[in-house]
Amino acid sequence: MSADGAESLMGRLHLYVAFDWGEEIDLEQAGRLAPAAVLTLARRPRTPSSITYKPPPLRFQLESLSLDLPILGATPVSAIEATVFDFAAVSVAMHVPFQSTSTDLTSLAGQLADPSAAQTLVQTARRALEPLYQRLQPAIQKPFWHDDLWEEYIVFQFPPAVPADPSVLLRERTGWLASLLRLEDQPLSESEIAEAVRLLLRYGCADLFVPDWAAAVLIDDEQACIETLQTIEFANLQLLEYRHIDDRLDAVRARADWLIRRVAHSRLPFWRRYDAPLRRLGELKVDANDLFDRTGNVFKLIGDQYLARAYRLLATRFHLSEWERSIQRKLEVIEGVYRVVSDQTITFRTEFLELIVILLILMEVLLAVFRH
Repeated sequence: MSADGAESLMGRLHLYVAFDWGEEIDLEQAGRLAPAAVLTLARRPRTPSSITYKPPPLRFQLESLSLDLPILGATPVSAIEATVFDFAAVSVAMHVPFQSTSTDLTSLAGQLADPSAAQTLVQTARRALEPLYQRLQPAIQKPFWHDDLWEEYIVFQFPPAVPADPSVLLRERTGWLASLLRLEDQPLSESEIAEAVRLLLRYGCADLFVPDWAAAVLIDDEQACIETLQTIEFANLQLLEYRHIDDRLDAVRARADWLIRRVAHSRLPFWRRYDAPLRRLGELKVDANDLFDRTGNVFKLIGDQYLARAYRLLATRFHLSEWERSIQRKLEVIEGVYRVVSDQTITFRTEFLELIVILLILMEVLLAVFRH
């Protein structure tokens, strides 16, 4: 108990930042360019051996650093690592041990929601990752590191002991729990508290997992929670890839709209060739579906009910199903534009050929008349 009466809590702050590096990474070549370990899913005895990453990503250890966090100050990161997937997505994980009061943790949560704090976190992750990116560029297909595309997520993890007892927190400290989840240092209303803690998961009496959009609270011991943390890390990365696909489709749909207007208002539409833009539209559709399938199928959770439920809670908080529907709708729109442009071009050319045939027939008739 601290001087102000607030409980002293020990735990770890897990900070995840996901980036996109390009279209695809040759993991075999990447493993030769920099020392790495093939990442296997941490598993408990109940987890079948078939439950794993497919294909397995690579994990790279990055140079240690000190992270300047609100309230905690300059804090050494106990471990920093990068997980690289074959679809050119990378997740940086920074693990920071802490010992602080519940009041200070609430203040920390509120300050982590500030855009400047998030920007500092992202910039720190980028600096730590930059040397690895430079080394792995030969293995990246069409490398391009977007400055404005990332996704961060925060996990407050506590060991299963007093005062972080799950039953007590859910019964008496839901307001404090909700403040961590919502990254809010001001008191929340009862309805907001209820919504923040609405989705939770417990496997045993001493553990608890409560995810929200920006942060999660996890009560579990160090070894048992690894698989849950990996699920969180992948779900955050999947959200980034959905955003990336959605942004690309927005840009291409704008170009597709311009293309269809160009066809409609062209004076000689049959004279122009639209093979290149139509081919690009088709290629993007294939690329988007391929990336969508790989991000959706890379993590096989069917056999482990706990991980499957944890993933479903995260997918609900991240609105992954809404992102999926949005992507599918935009793909259908682009496919529709592709068909409209193709059909219009074929129609214009067919009509032009018919006109030429009519003119040729008319010329033959006129020649026959004048000859006689």
